Amino acid sequence: MKVLTINGSPNIHGCTNRALMEIENTLKTQGIEIDRVNIGNKNIRGCIGCRFCVEHGKCVFNDIVNETAPKLADANGLIIGSPVYFAGANGQLLSFLDRLFYSTMRTIDKTMKVGAAVLSSRRAGSTSAFDEINKYFTVTSMPIVSSTYWNEVHGYTAQDVEADVEGLQTIRNLARNMVFLLNAIDNQKAITSIPQKEWGVFTNFRSK
Repeated sequence: MKVLTINGSPNIHGCTNRALMEIENTLKTQGIEIDRVNIGNKNIRGCIGCRFCVEHGKCVFNDIVNETAPKLADANGLIIGSPVYFAGANGQLLSFLDRLFYSTMRTIDKTMKVGAAVLSSRRAGSTSAFDEINKYFTVTSMPIVSSTYWNEVHGYTAQDVEADVEGLQTIRNLARNMVFLLNAIDNQKAITSIPQKEWGVFTNFRSK
């Protein structure tokens, strides 16, 4: 089993990294392989809606997004970590996720790859950022892993996060729940195929 973790913070060794380290270390004790990608210090532009990816199977901008796509294809689970800026996830991370999920829509079936969001904030705004990231999972048939509280840690520095004992506990519980769900899905796949999807209906309300 392999889980891809994405650090959306420009501070590579900051609070978000500390939270991701907690979940990664717990996953490793359960025999899960980790593949980490740090994107917060990369030059990432947003999607321009050119639909190049529809024809070519990759984004027109050949950067960290296209480099990450094969890692996502190879992973059984995805963990997205972000700092909270102005009550939302890092805008650079959201641009990355927009392009990663859209450009791989036809090339990577994300059905039953499990997903989880991990947030770090100094004080507040984490639940709205949590909601932003979870939407990427729900639109691609990815089960969301839950924990014993919101998947978040608090602090201004990585050292502050060490004092957030409950937050780190929540992250470890998240990791254990993820392993359980990964194994449950893997066992079920041995019995039956993944759920079939219906396609072809795209409702709109344009007047004739």
